[in-house]
Parts: sequence; C-alpha cells; structure tokens
Amino acid sequence: MVFMGDRATLLETGRFVQRHARSAADEIIETVAAVDAAVHTAAKAASRTAVDDATDTDTETETETESEARHRRAAERGDVAAMSALGALLLRRGDLDGAEPYLRGATAEGDRAAANNLGVLLHQRGYADEAAGWWRVAAVAGSAPAAHALGRHHRERGDEPAAEYWLRQAAEQGHALGAYALADLLEHRSDVGAERWLRAAAEQGHREAAYRLALALERRATEPGRGPHDAGRAEGGRPDTGRLAAGAGGVVGVPAGTPVGAVPPAGAGPGGAAEAQPPKGGLAEAEQWFRQAAARGHQRAALHLGAILEKRGELKEAGRWYLSSAKEGEAKAACALGFLLRDAGDQESAAVWWLRAAQDGDGNAANALGALHAARGEQQTAERWYRAAMDAGDVNGAYNLGLLCAAQDRIPQAEQWYRRAAYAGHREAANALAVLLLQAGDANGAEPWFSKAAEAGSVDAAFNLGILHAGRDDDRKALVWYERAAAAGHTEAALQVGIAALRDGDERTAERHLRCAAGGGSAEAAFRLATVLDARRPEPGPAVLGAPREEKTECEEWYERAAQQGHRRAQVRVGMLAAGRGDLAEADRWYREAAEAGSRNGAFNLGLLLAREGSEREAALWWTRAARAGHGRAALRLALLAARRGELTEGRHWCARAVELGPAEVAERAARLSEALHEELTA
Repeated sequence: MVFMGDRATLLETGRFVQRHARSAADEIIETVAAVDAAVHTAAKAASRTAVDDATDTDTETETETESEARHRRAAERGDVAAMSALGALLLRRGDLDGAEPYLRGATAEGDRAAANNLGVLLHQRGYADEAAGWWRVAAVAGSAPAAHALGRHHRERGDEPAAEYWLRQAAEQGHALGAYALADLLEHRSDVGAERWLRAAAEQGHREAAYRLALALERRATEPGRGPHDAGRAEGGRPDTGRLAAGAGGVVGVPAGTPVGAVPPAGAGPGGAAEAQPPKGGLAEAEQWFRQAAARGHQRAALHLGAILEKRGELKEAGRWYLSSAKEGEAKAACALGFLLRDAGDQESAAVWWLRAAQDGDGNAANALGALHAARGEQQTAERWYRAAMDAGDVNGAYNLGLLCAAQDRIPQAEQWYRRAAYAGHREAANALAVLLLQAGDANGAEPWFSKAAEAGSVDAAFNLGILHAGRDDDRKALVWYERAAAAGHTEAALQVGIAALRDGDERTAERHLRCAAGGGSAEAAFRLATVLDARRPEPGPAVLGAPREEKTECEEWYERAAQQGHRRAQVRVGMLAAGRGDLAEADRWYREAAEAGSRNGAFNLGLLLAREGSEREAALWWTRAARAGHGRAALRLALLAARRGELTEGRHWCARAVELGPAEVAERAARLSEALHEELTA
C-alpha cells in the first residue's frame, strides 16, 4: 500500500490546528460565559426601558446593527440599562475600548450586570485584581456569573476557601458553570459532595459535567480499584500467544502471531462480543449521561458510549458514536472504529481510520497498521508502524518489533526489542525474552525474566517456570507454578497438575484439573480423564441377543473427543470400544487412523480385525509395521503366519524379534515356537 506523504502530513497538521482553535475557543467561551448571561439580562432590561421612538421595528427580529443603534441612542440619553446592554454587546464583539466607557457608566449607576462585564473586560486587558474587585461588587449584589468568575479567580491564585465560597454562591443560584467549577474543586479534594454539583450542572446541560458524572457513576459501579471505562485498545486483551508445550519438557513458544495491541479487548466485536445484556444500576445511569454528553458534541463521551455499546454487542450504534467522535478528532475513536470495520470484513476502510488515528499519535492504531502490513508480507512497512507505535509511547510497539524479527529469524534483534519492552514492564515481552534465552541454553538468565513476567500476571510465564523447575527435577516448585497457571485457566498447566494428582493418588483433584484441561482443548487431558472414568465402570455383563444398544458413557465421549483431536492412544481405545459393541466398521476406521499416524497398537489391532475378516495378507502388512515399531505380539503373529505357510526361517526370525520385544508371556511363547521350528528345520 502506498501512503500519502507530505500532503497527508499537511492535512493532518491542518486538522490539529483546527482542533487546537476549537479548544481555545471553548476556553474563551468558558471564560466569558458570564458575559453571555449578563448580556442576555441587560438586553432584556434595555428592550423593556429603551424604545426607539423613530421606528416601529419589532425588537425580536431586529438585526445586531439595529439593536446597537437603538441602545446607543438610549445610552446617549442616559439610560443605564441601555448603557449596560451596549457595553455588553461591544464586549462580545471584542471592542474593548468602545465597551469600557459604557460599562463604567452603567456600573457607576449601580448596574450589577455592567459591574460583572466590566470585570470581564479588565480581566481580558490583564488587570486581574481590578477585575476581581468589580466581580466582588457584582457578586455581593447577587450576580451568579460574577460569583463564578470570582471563584475561579481565587482558585487560580490558590485560595481554595475563598474559591469554594464564591463558587458555592454561584452554584446555589442555579449557575451551571458555577456548579461545574465547584464540583471540580471538590473532586480535586476528593470531597464526596462533588457528584451533587456535577449532577446539578449536567441537568442544566453542561456537557463536560455530564461526562464526568458518567465517569464517576461508572467508576463506582465497577469493581474497586478500576478506573473509568477504558475505550482504548492497547494491551486491552492479551492475544493468544500460540502455546506449543504439550507437557513437561516443552516450553511455551512465542511465534510471530497476532501482535499485542492489534486486537480488540476480549468481549469486543463479532465473534468475541460478550452476550448483549442491558446495563444495570449505576452503569445504566452512567450510560445515560454519556449519551447526553455525546449528543451535545462531547467527543470523549461519544467514545465511551461507543465502547459500552460495542461491549454489549450493539455494533451498529457503537460505530455511529465512534464515527461521530472520530470526526471531531478523537484518535482513540478512530482506532476503535477501525477495529469495528475490520471485524465486519472491511479491512481497507479500517486501514483508513487506523492511519488517521496513528497520524494523530495513537500507538494502538499504529500497531494495528503494523499487524495489517505484516500479514500482507510487507515487513518494512510493518516495522515502520511498529516503530511509530513505540515513538507514541506504546510499549507494545517494541514487543511487536520483537515478534516481527523473531518471525524472520533475526534473533539478536528480536532479543533486543523484547528486552526493551520487558524493561518497560511488558510482561509478555519478558516471557518471550526468557524463551529466547532458554532456547539459547541460558536457563539461569531466563529464570528471572520468567519470574518477572509471572509476577506481573503472565500465565504462560508461570507455566514456563513450572517446566523449568520440572527440568531440574524440582517437582515441588514446578507444581506450585503449574497450579498458579492452572488457576488462571492455562490448559497445559491444568493437565500437569492433574497428572501430578494422579501420581499422588488424589483422584478427585486429578479429575477436577483434567476436566478443566480437557474442556480447554487438551487431547491428552481428555484421554487421561477418560481413563479415570473408564476405571470406575463396572465390568460389562454377557451380551444378550436382541438387547438395545447402550448409550455411550461419558468416558467414551472423552475418548472420542481426544481421538478426534488426533490422540493415537484414544483412537485405539475408541476402536476397541466400537469392536466390543460389534461396530467393526467404526473400529476399522479408528484403528486405521491411529495406525497411519504411527500407532503400533493401532496397527496390531487393525491386523487382528482384518485377519478375522479373512484379509490375512493385509493383516500381515499392518503386523509387520507394528513389529518393526517394537510390538512383540505383532512379531509373534507374523511368526505364526510364517510357520503355517512353511516359511520356517522367516518364522524363526520373527520369533527372535518377539523374544526381544516381549512382554514375558509373548517371549515365552515365541521361544517355544522358535524351538519347534528349529526342530523342524533340523529333522
């Protein structure tokens, strides 16, 4: 894919400037919101007292120019309300020089709104203390906007008691900005009263208050210690690292699979979405306030709302809110929208939004782009985006660079990037680094990194520590780490704990862990669980002609599950159970599958089945394969076949092989047969 160069950079820079300008404007509006309220009050007063005798124009529809002219004429006649309104109008326009004499004149006559607006004017000129003096005059006279402005003035100077006093005056008069500023002050002090004023401001339409109230409600409704809803994707859900170990002696590998940070968190998107459920309790109210703030254009609220809806499985509406937030420049929303589009199969559109988010500094989007290009085989481009993620402060970028280098057998570089991510606290990078060190024969160097990763919560690292200690014959320590990994849901660790429990004779504990491992997909665990259950089955009674076929027992179902996953011993056992039921076709299928996969028992049993059906020639082929693989009974069968055919030398050869392989009763029979064949040969 060819990416835009300088033109794209200019476009993104332009978007940044626009966003910065909007942010600055918001701050100005916040600062002079008191002016809006005062202007509105003064304008209404002026329209009640100042009447243009020269015209019948309706003041509801007059233009700003006409309104200014009417107020100016009234002000020149000494109308105080008109002077206040004209000063406010000019102040809003930015004509400070023109506004000041009218505001001072109206203030001298005791106009409260003019005193507040004069304070705003002086504050804009840089005379903060003089501005505060006029705000105090207006606030004492009952002006809520002035009390709000005075409270902010005191807070900026670190006088929190005075700030709280004046902000509370504004808030108690129903001033939304005052309520919000008071809530912010109280929240800064961890005062529980903050929520009351956030709610008051939110109910009056203050969108930031609605957003922060939603965060507070969500934080209280979720488990202790969790922060507000995190709609970001970076390391939100640990991807499957492709566990390769199948028991003691193996180590969990970290192949170049799905990079961290390039997947949505567990429970998000199609195929991984949690079952849709309506929110409950405080979460429902939090969602309501997120929705209200988002509807008023709050981009972070739209992002949070989208994340809530996505988690609930309402992907279409989630996409709409992500899109709304992304269009306003929220990089995390653009990244999340990209994941939704990818999950819907529109990878190209996803890449567009990831590109936009990555250029706005979102490391997770850069990781997603890196993964996209790596999957296409565009390694250099992938590396560039992973580096961009790392430069954006996303430690997953370094880890993904390690994965990329490892996939290309650039082991020294992979170790370098894993080490960098591990030192930054990335637990899976620490595990991957330890795996590399262990594969290089440095077990002592690997152990501290496994420990660091395990203590940070890496389940794979805990399992690998178990393998490390098992390799040193320290079964006690190995079991401790296996149990820790098993408790976190690690399938192979649960298998190892189950095996240890069987070895110690604790069948109940063994069954519990084997069930967990088998349920997690371990074929070996399914087979071992089946053997435990099989040992409890009563001995079958004699077959009764015409009796209905019995249902499969649980142990048979587990044998079959293991067999379907390619477990050769389970395949042989399923074949034996089928043969016992008289289902020879099913028995043939499983014996053959096991035999072709290299099972000598499968080959021997298949030979028995074929011999019973009269296919002795084919039976001999499978017995030969089994005997060459070390099956003594198969060698004895071949010796008997050769003896019947008169091939005495061949028979003695297989007798010797059977004696060598055993077991004891087979060796004894083979020895007697060999002696008889020798007598025949020498007779």
